[in-house]
Amino acid sequence: MTTIAEEILLLAYDEAEGRLLTSSIELDAALGGSLLAELAVNGRIDLADKKVTVLDPTPLGERELDAALALIAAETRRRKADWWVRKLYSSGVRKRLLSGLAERGVLDERRHKVLGLFPSTRYPERDPRIEREIRQRIGDVLTGAEPDERSAVLIAVLHAAKIDRKAFPGADKARIKEITEGRWAADAVARSIAAVNAAVVGAVVAASVAATTASG
Repeated sequence: MTTIAEEILLLAYDEAEGRLLTSSIELDAALGGSLLAELAVNGRIDLADKKVTVLDPTPLGERELDAALALIAAETRRRKADWWVRKLYSSGVRKRLLSGLAERGVLDERRHKVLGLFPSTRYPERDPRIEREIRQRIGDVLTGAEPDERSAVLIAVLHAAKIDRKAFPGADKARIKEITEGRWAADAVARSIAAVNAAVVGAVVAASVAATTASG
């Protein structure tokens, strides 16, 4: 089974050529948010009161999720979701997840040099069945099916990082808004989705400002 973060990666890269379809800033923020969201979905943390609380420190058996959970559990202060998304924001997470998908035969990992000088790696799909299933499941929700919590979180994170525009360009914006605002969900679920959504948006803005400042 794929994690929410892995599903975001599969949707954020072109299947045939393995090129990133969005900016790395937006993608890395989405991955940080998805780690928090999946921990919440699995009952390990609570996001309902604007600050992250550990409910159960038991590992889930997935490296990135368990590392995030251990980091949160070790923090002596209760932090807001946006603080944690920025803390988890890292190109290293993206690279490890991509390499993991390649090791499992889902992606290819092709290294080359741009203009013969600059090293670059692309990740075309080797096994398209997993992304096909994700697209079918999310496509059904976007056209009216009742979402489960994981699917709703995936849509919300994609939307917050503006990846939904690339992954599902024809999707009904009103339907996406309905899902991300949690109108279909119980209050606790809706608050968790809202917290992750706001945290990812905040992380994207903060990283964009930092990048602009550094380049200026």
